Amino acid sequence: MTLRFCASALTAAAITAALYLFLWKQRLGGVVVSALEQLFQTGHESAFLIYHEYFRGNREIFFAAAVILIFLALLFFLFRWISRYFKEINLGIDALLNDDAPPVRLSPEMRPFEQKLNTVKQTLMQRKTETAYAEQRKNELVMYLAHDIRTPLTSIIGYLNLLEEAPDMPQAQRIGHLHLILEKAYRLEQMINEFFEITRYNSQQISLSTEPIDLCYMLIQLTDELSPILHAGGNTVLLNVDESITVCADADKLARVFGNILKNAAAYSDPGTPVTIRAERSGGMIRILFQNQGAVIPKEKLSRLFEKFYRLDDARISDTGGTGLGLAIAREIILLHGGTIEASSEDNTVTFTVCLPAKEEEKHRKT
Repeated sequence: MTLRFCASALTAAAITAALYLFLWKQRLGGVVVSALEQLFQTGHESAFLIYHEYFRGNREIFFAAAVILIFLALLFFLFRWISRYFKEINLGIDALLNDDAPPVRLSPEMRPFEQKLNTVKQTLMQRKTETAYAEQRKNELVMYLAHDIRTPLTSIIGYLNLLEEAPDMPQAQRIGHLHLILEKAYRLEQMINEFFEITRYNSQQISLSTEPIDLCYMLIQLTDELSPILHAGGNTVLLNVDESITVCADADKLARVFGNILKNAAAYSDPGTPVTIRAERSGGMIRILFQNQGAVIPKEKLSRLFEKFYRLDDARISDTGGTGLGLAIAREIILLHGGTIEASSEDNTVTFTVCLPAKEEEKHRKT
């Protein structure tokens, strides 16, 4: 745009200079006189008098008119150029609103605007995709909540209706129904607590109370507490953890992580197979591995294990399955500790790997 403006200004100056020479210096006076002779069919003297009286005598007016005309022409071409740029930008903005439109293309001198418009277009498309995904996840969340809460709630309502419709029900049967109602109510409470808990983790409303933890002792306690669940499938735990390993973490929340992993292993291990737990130092991190024997998990499912409400099987069809939040909560807890959690599956062995920062003095001792 600057080059075009300068070129127009130079052209206008050249034309003005030419007119100046034409009217004031009489360099082209002969041409004008000849033209007047041809136009009015008159002699040379008459034509010269017309030229002298009307042209040279009013040269200031002609010069001023020429300057004005040149200035207006310059403005016209400038506005025309500028309006073309505005039209290009307007078309570029229209392309932003059209997902199927190709990338924005502008004149070479508008390249910075072209790059910015294309960046905005990509950003808008990305946000639209993220919004659609968030809407889909929200709909899934509503569906999962409705189904998971409805299942125990339906059972509670059903047993309560039985108690109301049969006031003369035998005491033993009544106690049995009340026991089932209480179990379903506890189940419902547990699910609601987990829903609220994952929401708190996602909104970063969880604070950690870290302290040095004897990793081996914590895992021994957990395996003892979960032994009924493990023994139900004939599974055992093989613990291979150095007693000197300590981690700096929130004990309650870390126990929640390991407990969720062990429950998952108990649910999907082959009957009568062991669950192996081992820990090793790796740089400034402690790697804890949980391995169980079971069916190979496909890669497309393996990548979704830590998604909220995701389950490997169809446990959602009954009210005995989990909420699908256990591993999602475990991941949030580990991330808050500055660690990582991953899953792998091969050769009928499923491995969960948790990495946590080692306790400071343990790092110094190793170095």
